[in-house]
Amino acid sequence: MTARVVANRHWQAFFGTGIVKTVDDFGLQGEPPTHPELLDYLAVSLMRDGWSIKKLHRRIVSSSVYRQSSATDTAAAVIDPDNRWLTYMPRFRLDAEILRDSMLVGAGMLNRKLGGPPVRPPQPAGVTEVAYGAPKWDASSGADRYRRSLYTFSKRTAPFAMFSAFDAPSGEACLAQRTRSNSPLQALTLLNDLMVIELSRATGDRFGLSQETEVAADSDSPNAVEGPSVDAQLSRMFRAALTREPTPAELEMLRKFLEAQVTAFKSNPTAVAKFLAIDESTEVKSTDIQRAAWTATARVLFGLDEFQPRE
Repeated sequence: MTARVVANRHWQAFFGTGIVKTVDDFGLQGEPPTHPELLDYLAVSLMRDGWSIKKLHRRIVSSSVYRQSSATDTAAAVIDPDNRWLTYMPRFRLDAEILRDSMLVGAGMLNRKLGGPPVRPPQPAGVTEVAYGAPKWDASSGADRYRRSLYTFSKRTAPFAMFSAFDAPSGEACLAQRTRSNSPLQALTLLNDLMVIELSRATGDRFGLSQETEVAADSDSPNAVEGPSVDAQLSRMFRAALTREPTPAELEMLRKFLEAQVTAFKSNPTAVAKFLAIDESTEVKSTDIQRAAWTATARVLFGLDEFQPRE
């Protein structure tokens, strides 16, 4: 029974729903497994492998059912609308912690250090101050700022804001299954959260500033970005965020968006300073405009619907 419960919960992590849908209830009031022999096989294999979770994961992700496309099968959807028979790979949003880790990877900032005390990534002011004792949230500095979400400090009465927005539990109770909601707050978090903006800056610096891309002074389009590798850099940034190459149409849309951001930031130096968190009294340079435009473009990629789910 223990092995079945463990295998079922890990199956749920990969497919969104367990072989036994009621992962927290294997009793008379729970649902029967859709594939009982598969559940038995996974449970027995887990015990024979010395309870190795790594081997269980390898067995699941190397299966043909996991590697199939997420494209919906219209005919199968009529027969099996909930896709309990896994005719196609389920598509669902990543858990809050994994979503943040994906941003760190895309930005090239993930600190892979293992172990150690908890850390505090940046978050908006006023989150922990409303809790008992009004504790301050002093964001960690250096590499600790970019550690895996597993190490994020958790306060039960004031959970990390980004995690709460994406349905992470508060830690008051052990949950076998999380709820998944869709709310405007999630879109606003990916647009305005301090951590997201910071990682967008890092992504823009990683790809946009790695090559010379200056505002064209004598071009037919005075706000265009020049340089032979602009499209290549946009493609690399797109791939880092979405793990695939952009189509020609998508690449053209990204380039036009980048040029539009250059236009907008050129006419509003104050917005450049605020967006890049630099002193507003300093003179805004053309490189600052470019940096802000690339940051805005990276933020768009992190906010896409395609970035958020596992498919």
